[in-house]
Amino acid sequence: MTQQQTAGGDVRLVGISKTYGSFTAVQPLDLTVPQGSFFALLGASGCGKTTTLRMIAGLEEATTGTVYLGGKDITDLPPYKRPVNTVFQSYALFPHLDITENVAFGLRRRGIKSVKKQVDDMLELVQLGDFARRKPHQLSGGQQQRVAVARALINHPQVLLLDEPLGALDLKLRRQMQLELKRIQTEVGITFVHVTHDQEEAMTMADTVAVMNGGRVEQLGAPADLYENPRTTFVANFLGTSNLIAGEIVSTGEDLVVAAGGGKLTLPRERCSAPTTSGGRLLLGIRPEKISLAHADDADDIAAGCNRVTGRITDSSFIGVSTQYVVESPAGTALQVYEQNIERDSRLTPGAEVVLHWNPAHTFGLDAAQDIDAGATSVEDAE
Repeated sequence: MTQQQTAGGDVRLVGISKTYGSFTAVQPLDLTVPQGSFFALLGASGCGKTTTLRMIAGLEEATTGTVYLGGKDITDLPPYKRPVNTVFQSYALFPHLDITENVAFGLRRRGIKSVKKQVDDMLELVQLGDFARRKPHQLSGGQQQRVAVARALINHPQVLLLDEPLGALDLKLRRQMQLELKRIQTEVGITFVHVTHDQEEAMTMADTVAVMNGGRVEQLGAPADLYENPRTTFVANFLGTSNLIAGEIVSTGEDLVVAAGGGKLTLPRERCSAPTTSGGRLLLGIRPEKISLAHADDADDIAAGCNRVTGRITDSSFIGVSTQYVVESPAGTALQVYEQNIERDSRLTPGAEVVLHWNPAHTFGLDAAQDIDAGATSVEDAE
């Protein structure tokens, strides 16, 4: 292997775990973060994501297992000897130093004298060239966060670890910074490992997301794949919203036919992660935005072959881009439907009898032995 090849490399965790007395924060975990990727550890508070990040950084000693970086075992290296840098939610900028000196800090500490060009390049990368002589308190939260990123990146780490880096920002700024961090990562091409409890943040920024729950990885994959093909109720509920309908398989083939809510619904067999034997129980899942809503008077106009469920609207909320309906039905007490506001039907108000219908191909199946509400608690509840 050349020096160039060993300089980068994947982050590989093998059998990594962390226990505090009788409490297990991270169950034995095998995880590979590919070199150059933007990787997110996503989960509610207490799921083990920050502990995992801190074990990569060397800020937390692993109870068992090994941390490899580019094939090299770094498990016993102290934090300052690991080629990684961490950006925290609190930024931790030096208030008495201007932006240039904050960014140059790591280089100066290593005894590097001529830092101007490197600092200028880094401030250009984070689009703060005009702010070089300002103090941290003269910058917005988003600008301070970019200074913290520049200060970490100037040390040329092989891996940048981001621990809830946008948590202190307001919603609009957070969305801008999501795109900004993604742009920076693409430009510098180094591995970013990002810890967050915010599903939208993880899905906007990361190439790969590991959804963590109870100290283990529940599911790992590209954001779109996790959203479209959740394998557990936790992932289905935690990433966005899912309607989960309990049913029983009545016939198997290329499509499964499921008796549910007094009717029959179908789904593709390959989209079912539950056992697919006839008579077996499963949870049939459908995302709210995949469902269309028709007034009961228009039921005959629904295309043949659709999955259908009858119900009654109990609540509706207009949120600009869409209207969100809650429907009571034999298939579930609070089915959610999100309809884009293109041509709103004025009859679709609370109390209206309706038919929910959708393409069977958009349906997924989960094992009914799981808790149907796993992962459904809001982030606020979990904090």
